[in-house]
Amino acid sequence: MDDQLLEQLRDGAETALAEMMQRYRHPIVNFCYRLLGNASDADDVAQETFVRCYQTRHRLRTGAKLSTWLFTIARNLCLDRLRYRNRHPTEPLEHAPEPVVDSNLVDNREIGAAIAAAVAQLPEDQRTVVVLTEYHDLSYAEIAEIMKCSTKSVETRLYRARLELRRRLTHLLTN
Repeated sequence: MDDQLLEQLRDGAETALAEMMQRYRHPIVNFCYRLLGNASDADDVAQETFVRCYQTRHRLRTGAKLSTWLFTIARNLCLDRLRYRNRHPTEPLEHAPEPVVDSNLVDNREIGAAIAAAVAQLPEDQRTVVVLTEYHDLSYAEIAEIMKCSTKSVETRLYRARLELRRRLTHLLTN
C-alpha cells in the first residue's frame, strides 16, 4: 500500500500527499511532541515534515519504507528545533496563570505523566529510541535507519534509557 503511495508521490500526485498526511499525521505529531515537549512546536514540525517529504520525494529510493523516511525527516527537524531553542532561550512569562491541578486525578494518569516526564528528561538519542520503540512499535532496524546508526547502537541506547527510567521511576514501584 505504501509502495503505491510512494510511486504516486514521486510522480507529484497531490492526492498521494493528502493520503500520506491523513495516514501519518497523528504518529508524526505524537513523535514530535514526545521529542519537543511542546504541542505547538510539534504541530509546526509535523507540517514541515510533510512539506520536506514532498519537496524531496524524488530522492526516495525504490523499496524504502515511507514511515522510516517520514520519521527520519521529523527527527532531523526536531533536532534543528531543539538546537534553535538552546541558542535562543526564551524568558517565561511573569504573569502567566498557574496551572490548575485536579486533585481527583486517576493514579494511572499520574503514573503516565511521571513516565512522560522521565522520558522527556532523557538525552535526545535515548529519548528517540524509547519513543520509536515503545510508542511507535518500530523495529531496531527501522530505528537504526532513522537515526543513522547500527542496530547494536539502538539496543545499547534503549538499554541505557530503560536503566535510567527505572532509576527515575523506582518511587512509583515502591508506593
